[in-house]
Amino acid sequence: MTIIVGSDTAKTRKTLKAGASSIAYYSIPAAEAAGLGNFSRLPAALKVVLENMLRFEDDGRTVSVEDIKAFSEWAEKGGKNPREIAYRPARVLMQDFTGVPAVVDLAAMRDGIKALGGDAQLINPLNPVDLVIDHSVMIDEFGNPRAFQMNVDREYERNLERYTFLKWGQSAFNNFRVVPPGTGICHQVNLEYLAQTVWTDEDQNGEQVAYPDTLVGTDSHTTMVNGLAVLGWGVGGIEAEAAMLGQPISMLIPEVVGFELTGEMVEGTTGTDLVLKVVEMLREKGVVGKFVEFYGEGLDRLPLADRATIANMAPEYGATCGFFPIDGETLRYLRTTGRDEDRIALVEAYAKENGFWRDADYAPIYTDTLSLDMGTIVPAISGPKRPQDYVALTNAKSAFRKEMEETFKRPMGKEVAVKGEDYTMESGKVVIASITSCTNTSNPYVMIGAGLVARKAAALGMNRKPWVKTSLAPGSQVVSAYLEAANLQEDLDKIGFNLVGYGCTTCIGNSGPIQAELSEAIAEGDLVATSVLSGNRNFEGRISPDVRANYLASPPLVVAYALAGTMDINLASDPIGQDKDGNDVYLKDIWPSTQEVAELVEQTVTREAFQSKYADVFKGDDKWQSVETTGDETYDWPTASTYIQNPPYFQGMSKDAGVISDIEGAKVLAVLGDMITTDHISPAGSFPVSSPAGQYLTERQVAPREFNSYGSRRGNHEVMMRGTFANIRIKNEMLDGVEGGYTKGPDGKETSMYDASMAYQEAGTPLVVFGGEQYGAGSSRDWAAKGTNLLGVKAVVAESFERIHRSNLVGMGVIPFEFTGGDTRKTLGLTGEETVSITGLAGDLKPLSNVPCTITFADGSAKEIELKCRIDTEVEIEYVENGGVLHYVLRNLAKS
Repeated sequence: MTIIVGSDTAKTRKTLKAGASSIAYYSIPAAEAAGLGNFSRLPAALKVVLENMLRFEDDGRTVSVEDIKAFSEWAEKGGKNPREIAYRPARVLMQDFTGVPAVVDLAAMRDGIKALGGDAQLINPLNPVDLVIDHSVMIDEFGNPRAFQMNVDREYERNLERYTFLKWGQSAFNNFRVVPPGTGICHQVNLEYLAQTVWTDEDQNGEQVAYPDTLVGTDSHTTMVNGLAVLGWGVGGIEAEAAMLGQPISMLIPEVVGFELTGEMVEGTTGTDLVLKVVEMLREKGVVGKFVEFYGEGLDRLPLADRATIANMAPEYGATCGFFPIDGETLRYLRTTGRDEDRIALVEAYAKENGFWRDADYAPIYTDTLSLDMGTIVPAISGPKRPQDYVALTNAKSAFRKEMEETFKRPMGKEVAVKGEDYTMESGKVVIASITSCTNTSNPYVMIGAGLVARKAAALGMNRKPWVKTSLAPGSQVVSAYLEAANLQEDLDKIGFNLVGYGCTTCIGNSGPIQAELSEAIAEGDLVATSVLSGNRNFEGRISPDVRANYLASPPLVVAYALAGTMDINLASDPIGQDKDGNDVYLKDIWPSTQEVAELVEQTVTREAFQSKYADVFKGDDKWQSVETTGDETYDWPTASTYIQNPPYFQGMSKDAGVISDIEGAKVLAVLGDMITTDHISPAGSFPVSSPAGQYLTERQVAPREFNSYGSRRGNHEVMMRGTFANIRIKNEMLDGVEGGYTKGPDGKETSMYDASMAYQEAGTPLVVFGGEQYGAGSSRDWAAKGTNLLGVKAVVAESFERIHRSNLVGMGVIPFEFTGGDTRKTLGLTGEETVSITGLAGDLKPLSNVPCTITFADGSAKEIELKCRIDTEVEIEYVENGGVLHYVLRNLAKS
């Protein structure tokens, strides 16, 4: 990224000495001296954004002196001043599920700009972009030494078309690098290698400038890197594409909630237990759209690995990010993970000079605060459907039985024979136990802890229960290095936690099939099978189609539940199994001490391991190197491909923007409840032959074994629009007691969402969707907005929206609205039979305006209500006028 020096930057541009070198930077104290305001007590997270304003001040495009002064006013007003600003992150991070469609869009934009008479080379990332292939490996093979290699081989068989396309993108686009399969999970690779805490680059005069490392990522858990004091959050692929093409991110100066940590963790607890409590507290507090910054004396005893775990789960507590300021622990981690000593010296000097350093006197102003004594943390899990559903381990058995009665409405104790096995299946049995996800596998304390539980259990002659599918999928190769150095991988192997791949696996829904006979028994008895995973998401229908109850837990507890084989147990007090002599074994018998874990971490997690594993991070294995592609400027779209297709967004596009029109005579596609996640709207996992997506592939001679997943087919809009609102657990309230992607068509008969939308589009009828609270929670899944758009939905009306999905809807030209005045789908008695008209949109629409909506009911009666239009900024008005943010960018580039 070339830094554009503003016309007024002489006031704030200074020189910093770090080690033996000097480098330019933009000084916040100098901005105060220049009379721009008092910034001394801003939270560090907000100072990062302020520095961004200083660096781009008066660049003739986006940032003004008033924008800078607004940060001083934020402090004066007690942490509130929602002024619209234009923010430019330093770089962009992608993973392959979201990255493939983003690169598809860029390739389509090259075609589109040529059609408008422009230069294809204008479509190039201006900011550095790293794409890490981590979402594609699926657990087909497990529990044996062949598992890793067999899963890798199968991954390439399934995904060669996608990898060929990404390799083309790496050669076709500037500033675009691909980290090959089998390296690790994007957030862990970012934390351990890519992130620098303080970034450096050249300005237009060729002078080096230092500034805070910042990014946006096409995955909601981009927030993980905030544990390293790198400000980053997830956006949809649509917004990320705009950012990489030089479009600033329009945002309001956020509120910052301070979360004070005091005390220290007690024996027997883990960073996972801490983060599950933090998630529960912050969800209850309500921090959607806000920054959360962690402070307090407790940070002096909180390792960076635990900080990263807490930062990772910011989407689960609803915040834009969970930020940890720079301190001595930041420097220690940078050194341990192999960062250059000159960079570490720069981070320290810059942080202390520019007011980013956390010490004993750090006492910023926050919008609001809450506090937690880490000494009160107890072992815990979370589930069965949401990350914030916190359950202390001592209450896990009773909580599960209560869920069976109240949520699943099924009796305990029903047993079903499993064909060919000497055991039966019943509700509560754990059929998947997976150590997975960047959230926890980035943390050596819990990974070493899991290995020690396995070691102690194996020494007693214990093993996983035979119905449990076990897996270990670390977020980086460094994890394998230290598990092997500690001889713990051998112990994990003994109880079935063999390495299955380096990637997201179970956490993203790539858990692979369970034993067919088990699946049949679960279906026959309509049982509630369970999974336990060390991930961050446990939404309905995400983990496995055979599993209804999903629980998040620390890696050591995942091992313990695999040994116990059921959720219907009090792990804290009941025997989890027997040793080789038939004696009862309790959790305390195999649980390692804090000292045991710390000593092994100190011995095996080394700087040399990180430097070795990341030495050739972009090279890949022989399979990656053998993938062949072309160096053409534009992509030669293969017509027969079922993975990569040219999307329709820019085809036939004119040079001029349109206008926002009123929505007249719209019909209802779906009436949905609370906490409808992006997994509900656009699932990532497998799909059956009978689904619209399955029928599409079958018609093209794709065998069911080769269907792969929705996530892997995000480069093909034909598959993805058929998968929109197709989650097997979604409930459309237009239908009584029906699960899955169904609605009523124009003829009033039950049909798939896709078929109904096609019938409505053919008749020229616009569509709306109604929802409840927290609509669009979860992953930063741009296809949840893209699919909504392609199904002909013009508006989504909900009680509240999660941040990323609201932005994605606007980015695709779909207008989000919120109910006002206490109205909800329930108070209005909506059945889906209504006709909806929303006016006040045409003409001079202002951000966050209230507009009238007329609902005409099936009996002909009508009611007018008021909706809040959640187009939040002036720039977003322009996006919607253009049909979306990419259309806006493309037209501007074509004109240039």
